[in-house]
Amino acid sequence: MTTRIFVLAVVTLMTGIVSSTWAGDDTVDALIDLMRSDVRAERIAIITEVMDFTEEEASVFWPVYRRYEKEQRKINDKRLELIKEYGKNYFDMPDATARHIVKTWIELDIKESYMKKKYFRRFEWVMGTIKAAKFLQLENQINLLIRLQIAAELPMLEEWK
Repeated sequence: MTTRIFVLAVVTLMTGIVSSTWAGDDTVDALIDLMRSDVRAERIAIITEVMDFTEEEASVFWPVYRRYEKEQRKINDKRLELIKEYGKNYFDMPDATARHIVKTWIELDIKESYMKKKYFRRFEWVMGTIKAAKFLQLENQINLLIRLQIAAELPMLEEWK
């Protein structure tokens, strides 16, 4: 139940961010910071609930998770910048800008994959293979739902000429 509430909240907030980006709202960055704070707290609660850590597991998991989250946030910041660039150029998208957005998005996907591989080994080392796999499975589910909603909100690129 908590997971569904969390995902619904994230999807609602992300929809607002994408819509605000389209509208050129100057408060987007403030909204994003507020959303991230709320989402971070909810995500931590969900991870705690679903992972059902022992005290020992929690004591070794959370320091690694904080480093993981910091790296993930950098990647997501870059994705958000690409979404803003897409919105800014949507009605008059030069080929070079479209190429830049696509190539950068792909590079971020690759970077994220390498990061997950690196952190899987770290999580595996501190709490075992099954728990590490379960954590990344949970992360993947949450992230896919968020990305699906963002993708659904972004209009397909058109040739306006």
